[in-house]
Amino acid sequence: MTDAYLHKKAIINNSESPHVKLKSINIGDCRWTDGFWAKKFRSCEEAMVPYMGEVLCGDVGHALNNFKIAAGEKEGEHQGMFWHDGDFYKFMEAKTYVYAQTENKQLLEELDEYIRIIAKAQEADGYLQTQIKLRQGVDRYENRKYHEMYNTGHLLISACIHHRVTGQRNFLDIAIKQADLLYTIFMPETKHYGRFGFNQTQIMGLVELYRTTRDKKYLDLAERFINNRGKYTVEHHSTTEGYPIGDMVQERTPLRESNEAVGHAVLALYYYAGAADVYAETGEQALIDALDKLWENVTNKKMFVTGAVGQAHYGASTNRDMIEEGFIDEYMMPNMTSYNETCANLCNAMFSYRMLGLHGQAKYADIIELVLFNSGLSGISIEGKDYFYANPLRMIHNTRDYHAHENVTETPDRESYLHCFCCPPNLVRTIAKVSSWAYSLSENGVAVNLFGSNQLNTRLLDGSALKLTQQTEYPWDGRVKITIQECKEAPFEVLLRIPGWAEGAKVLVNGHDAGIDVASGKFARIERQWRKDDVITLDMPMEIHLVEGHPRIEEVRNQVAIKRGPVVYCIESPDLPADTKILDVYISGNTELKAEHRPEFLGGITVLKGDVFLRLDEGEGIYRTVKKPSWKSHETIFVPYYAWSNRGTAEMTVFMPVIWKE
Repeated sequence: MTDAYLHKKAIINNSESPHVKLKSINIGDCRWTDGFWAKKFRSCEEAMVPYMGEVLCGDVGHALNNFKIAAGEKEGEHQGMFWHDGDFYKFMEAKTYVYAQTENKQLLEELDEYIRIIAKAQEADGYLQTQIKLRQGVDRYENRKYHEMYNTGHLLISACIHHRVTGQRNFLDIAIKQADLLYTIFMPETKHYGRFGFNQTQIMGLVELYRTTRDKKYLDLAERFINNRGKYTVEHHSTTEGYPIGDMVQERTPLRESNEAVGHAVLALYYYAGAADVYAETGEQALIDALDKLWENVTNKKMFVTGAVGQAHYGASTNRDMIEEGFIDEYMMPNMTSYNETCANLCNAMFSYRMLGLHGQAKYADIIELVLFNSGLSGISIEGKDYFYANPLRMIHNTRDYHAHENVTETPDRESYLHCFCCPPNLVRTIAKVSSWAYSLSENGVAVNLFGSNQLNTRLLDGSALKLTQQTEYPWDGRVKITIQECKEAPFEVLLRIPGWAEGAKVLVNGHDAGIDVASGKFARIERQWRKDDVITLDMPMEIHLVEGHPRIEEVRNQVAIKRGPVVYCIESPDLPADTKILDVYISGNTELKAEHRPEFLGGITVLKGDVFLRLDEGEGIYRTVKKPSWKSHETIFVPYYAWSNRGTAEMTVFMPVIWKE
C-alpha cells in the first residue's frame, strides 16, 4: 500500500505532493476524547454549528435564502455582504467535519438539501454567485469588489472536503463545473482579468481540486493567479473601481520578490497559504524562498503576543498605499486599536500549518498553537453563540463610537450576529477540524504537533497500522502521556514537538529517560522498535512568565503581558474594584503569581492569582507634572485572553505597566 492510497481523505490532501515532509492524516483519524479540545468540539457539535445553522438558514443571516432565491424557490432580493456565499460554504465545511466525527445522518441529510438548492442555483455553464445573479445591472466578473473569487475558493474547498468525508460527488460536481468555467475565463492572458483574483482563496481551492481530481489544469490556473500578482501596472481600472488597489490587495509586488507582509491581512495570508499549496506540488524554489521571508516577517515583526495579525483597521503600507484591516509598519503594534480580525488570526495558523508540512519544523506548530489558544478562540464566546470580529489587546469604555459605521466590525461586546459574517464560520470550521492538525506523518513515523487527550487510528506512509492514545490536561497541565496501542514491528520514529516556551522539558519512555536531544522549539525524535503498551511521557514545566515586547514596539515599552504555557492572560474589570479604570492597573515585576484551576468557571479554566497595584492619583490633562504616585494593592485573578468578555461588558488589557516594588 502507498501513501497515495491511504491518505486521500485529509483536510489538505498532500498524500502525493512531492515537496511535503510531513503529510496530513485523514479526517477522522484523530478524535478528541477528553479535556480542552474535546469540550470545544462538543460545543461545536451541540451549540456552534446548530446555532450557526439557525442564523444562516433563516432570515437573520439570509445566506441559504440567497441560494433559494437564485434557484427560483423563493421570492426576494440578495441580502448580506458580497461574500455571504463563501460564509455559507465555510459553515457547510464545519458541518461536514462534525459529521465525519459523529456520523450523524441528520447532518448529512441537511447538507444534501443545501447541495440540492445550490445545484439548482448554479447556471448551466457552471457560474455560481448569488450576489451577482440577483443583482440587476452587474455583469459577471465586472468588478473584483463583488468577491466572486473568494466565494469560489470556499466552494471548492468545502466541496472537496465533503467528497473526501462522504464519498459523494453531488457537491464536488458543482465545484468542478464552476472551476472549469473559471479556467475558461481566467487562464487566457488578458489585461481585463489579470488583476481580478485579489482575495486568494481560489488558489487553495484550485489546488485541492487538483489533488482530488488529478486534473492538472486546476493547478495551472492556481499558479496563474500567483503569477498575475504584481504583473500589471498599479492604477485604477474598470475591475478595481470602488475598491483599494496596490498593496491592499497584494498586487504591487510580485510574490516571488516579496519580503514584507503588506495590505489586508486575510487577503495576504490566504494568498501565502495558496502559494504554499502550489509549492508543495511544483517545488519552485523562488516560491518557497519568498514564503520563508514572509512567514518570518509576519511572526517576528508584525504579530501580536496572542498570535494575532492585522495591526490596524485603517492605515497605509510602507509603500503608502491605503490599506484596511491589515498590516502596517514593522513593530507598530497598538493595543487598544489593534484590529486582529479573527479570520486573519486563523489564516496565520492555516499558513503555518502548510509551512509545517513543507519544512517539518516545530516552530510552525508553535504559531498554530499560539493562535488556537488565544487570538483564535477569543473570536467566540464560551457558550459558542456570540462573536468578536476584531480582537484588540486592550478595551476601554467610551473611547470611540462603535456604531458610527453601518457595518460594524469592531464592538465592545460580543455579538450574536455580525453583518459581516466571514469570521464566525471560519472559526467554527477550524474548531471542528483541529484534530486533523494534531498529528502528521513523517517518512517513517508520526509527528505529534498539538496536545490534547485523543485517540489516533491511522496508518503510516508504508501502510502499517498505528494506534495510540494521548492523555493530558493540556493547556492547564504540561504532562502528556502517549500510549502505543498497535504498531508495526520494524522501528519507526515518533516526533514530539517541544514548544518554544517549554524550557527544561523532559521525555521518558516507559518511565526512563529517552536519551534523546530535547530542545525547546524543536521536534524531539525517538526512533526505536516500539511495542504495544509502550508509554511516552512528555513533561513540560508550566511556569508563569512575564513577557515584554521588542524595544521597537513603542506601544508596550515598560509594559508586560503574562503567559503560562501556550496561554496568554489578561485582566478584566469584573476582577477589579468597582469604577477602577483599566489604565490605572500596574503589575509588579517581582509579583508572585499562582495557578489555580477552576473547572466550573468560564467553561473550565486555570486562572492566575496575584496582586496588582492601582494608581490612585493619575491627575488631569493630556500632560501633567510627574509626582510620586500613590498605590493601592489589590489581590485579583487573571483569566485567559480567549475567555474575556464572557461576563458582560468589561474593560480588559493584556499588557500592563510594570513597576518594581520591594
